[in-house]
Amino acid sequence: MTGKTVLITGGTGGIGKAAALGLASMGARVGITGRDRTRAERAAKDIKAESGNPAVDVFVADLSSQSEIRRMADEVLSAYPRLDVLVNNVGGFWAHRHMTSDGLEHTFALNHLAPFLLTCLLQERLMASAPARVVTVSSGAQSMGKIDFDDLMGERQYSGQRAYNQSKLANVMFTHELARRLDGTGVTANALHPGMTNTSFSAEDPSRSMAPIVFVVRPFMRSAKKGAETVVYLASSSAVEGATGSYYANRKAKKSNQSSYDREVTARLWQVSANLVGVADAG
Repeated sequence: MTGKTVLITGGTGGIGKAAALGLASMGARVGITGRDRTRAERAAKDIKAESGNPAVDVFVADLSSQSEIRRMADEVLSAYPRLDVLVNNVGGFWAHRHMTSDGLEHTFALNHLAPFLLTCLLQERLMASAPARVVTVSSGAQSMGKIDFDDLMGERQYSGQRAYNQSKLANVMFTHELARRLDGTGVTANALHPGMTNTSFSAEDPSRSMAPIVFVVRPFMRSAKKGAETVVYLASSSAVEGATGSYYANRKAKKSNQSSYDREVTARLWQVSANLVGVADAG
């Protein structure tokens, strides 16, 4: 990865930080994003020390806010003349319904709309840097997801698990549609399930009903380093050079939710997402 530039969202801890360390150790220049500058700079310092690579940059933004995403994207474009890999990793689980500053349901906004908007804003730079890759961290929960176009924001009835499942399915649908739209550009798009990993992704608003289950299974969860393996693989391996439009787990292409292959549905989700974030639909 020497000479390559990688941007990883949510890179201050967990899978994102582990992936950043892995790619920095391979020689890549790595940018990580985080909401808190102190924490992000501390993470960058750790990655530099462990990898022996000083080329680790920090971008600070709350990616649940579209204006913050746009500001950060401008900073990334100013800092990076080329962008070889975008890793859409930021995300989380919230047991209760929260609203963003844009008036959108938080889970859908952060888990799906944030990577959608950021990718759209950086797409031209990725194309100019081709061959380039977009890697989006989904979850095995996508298999239980359903896109409810009549209630995307959970206004009628909210369930933290249902919202999460929907957002992770949206990640895969976005990936499939993006791969089709980027066909022939030299930019590939793939999604992945990192495995059940021991991170703090639901710590802000945990589900009380899930707490006892998590307590029991936590000792058996993957480490962040193990959870990041497929991220690093899709971002760097020559074995997947040119491979696009697939969903991976344990570094192997797997079948995703059947609805993710419905082109009419993925195109509809793309159009709805474009409207919600205010970007032109290129068709």
